[in-house]
Amino acid sequence: MNRRSTGALCASVLAVSMATGCGVIGSDENRVTLGSTDQLEYSADAPAPLDPAAAYDLGAWNIMRNVFQTLLRPPLMAGGKPSPEAAEQCYFTDDEETEFSCTLREGLQFSDGEPVTSKDVKYSIERVLRIKYAGGPFGLLENVSSVEARDDRRIVFHLKRPDATFPYKLSTPVASIVSDKYYPSSKVRKGFEVDGTGPYTMKVHSKGKIGESITFDKNNKYKGSLEVKNTGIDLKVFKSAEDMSRALKKSEIDVITRGFTSTQVRELQWQEDDTINLYKLPSLEIRYLVFNSKNQAVAKKSVRQAMAQLIDRSSIVQKVYPDTGKELHSIIPAHMFGHVNSFSNNYGEPSVEKARKLLAADGVKTPVRLTLNYTTDHYGPATKQEFKEIERQLDASGLFEVDVTGTEWSRFGTERLGQDYPVYGMGWFPDYSDADGFLAPFLGRRNDFGNEPSPRVRDVLLPREQRQSNRARAVEDLEAIQNSVADDVWFLPLWQGVQFVAAQNYVTGVELAVNSSSELQLWELRRGLPAE
Repeated sequence: MNRRSTGALCASVLAVSMATGCGVIGSDENRVTLGSTDQLEYSADAPAPLDPAAAYDLGAWNIMRNVFQTLLRPPLMAGGKPSPEAAEQCYFTDDEETEFSCTLREGLQFSDGEPVTSKDVKYSIERVLRIKYAGGPFGLLENVSSVEARDDRRIVFHLKRPDATFPYKLSTPVASIVSDKYYPSSKVRKGFEVDGTGPYTMKVHSKGKIGESITFDKNNKYKGSLEVKNTGIDLKVFKSAEDMSRALKKSEIDVITRGFTSTQVRELQWQEDDTINLYKLPSLEIRYLVFNSKNQAVAKKSVRQAMAQLIDRSSIVQKVYPDTGKELHSIIPAHMFGHVNSFSNNYGEPSVEKARKLLAADGVKTPVRLTLNYTTDHYGPATKQEFKEIERQLDASGLFEVDVTGTEWSRFGTERLGQDYPVYGMGWFPDYSDADGFLAPFLGRRNDFGNEPSPRVRDVLLPREQRQSNRARAVEDLEAIQNSVADDVWFLPLWQGVQFVAAQNYVTGVELAVNSSSELQLWELRRGLPAE
């Protein structure tokens, strides 16, 4: 989870062989070209892919972090605290930690030259809470009771309950500062247009409603804590990881930060040339199943517990993600402070007999018929194979009869909120690098899934761990919450990601451009001399 120093990380770089040159891509030798398989599109169901009130996926947030400013920026390393960004200082003003004050930097401007004041911050936060976009990130701010603009530069947040994690939430894109000139107060801004105060301005080049590339240009009006080390970034969206890998080999792009298959990782590792470097980095990415409380097929706890008793994570990892994943037995990833293997403690090794007893004791007739839903174009091409393996395991038990259905993300993201998906697959990259970032969005009062956690978790354990500014004192409650998740099984963790970045050897800053939360920090990338 810790960000490695440059020296330590470079020691883990795997030099790989590619028959590529080190030619300059594009007309500006200070620009870097980035490849991505994160599809960018808008539709009637998802009309505002880059609006802070609506966007709640990694691909969108990684764009937004580079064009919007938040009062605070995420910690530079795991275990750290957020630091000032649009603000010059922020702090709790009371011992109860229910009042949080920030002072803006002097001279902040939107990209069109308009000044930024505390009223813009107040407007931005209240707008998110007013819109309450279905499937959006407003739950991160649900503890805000009111926002007060004391003067042009000072902003004060009044919280309903003590929350030591509130500074972390203010460092996420949901708290992006926007202007009422471009962002309506009660509805989302549709399409690809973005206006912010961050280190870059951007333009999406699209074909209809599908984004094909993005141009990030250095924002000369930006004032904040970040040092931008390039003149701009050109991001090209690929339909497949294979297409993106071929573009890297041909020097058509400089960097790939996500979307690797295990096959591609092995190909990169075993090449002899050194024109492309492969970096293996820590990752907090997790994959899991969600059980829909609105669907009667999984309403009985015994059905959910039986699936938890049957699924073999090691088989999923070995067959589908041998190089890019590892088993996960809790909703909080391994190696994160507060993690406990709650599912393996509860269920042990996969067992058909134990699952049979759970269902029989509850009077459930077998085989239980279920549909597993996954998104075809959001988490990589191996997702289909992963769900076929889960289907094979459940069907082989004789206790379940499973169908697998894939849906494009533009529909999946909204359809999952209804009643039609009994069980569906999701991926999670933490909103902030604290264990609470894997709990509050899943179990809070206004969580993104609509499931009801136990009252003890919702009303006692979660608020109590959030109050602990000394996070070591939250461990007991964090463990109790994870044990409750393993018992209720509204969520079933499957595997945790291993992160890779590949870059031409003349690109520097690669080890700082992506952190363990997979947050993309474009300002760190730059061109240099080929590595020796």
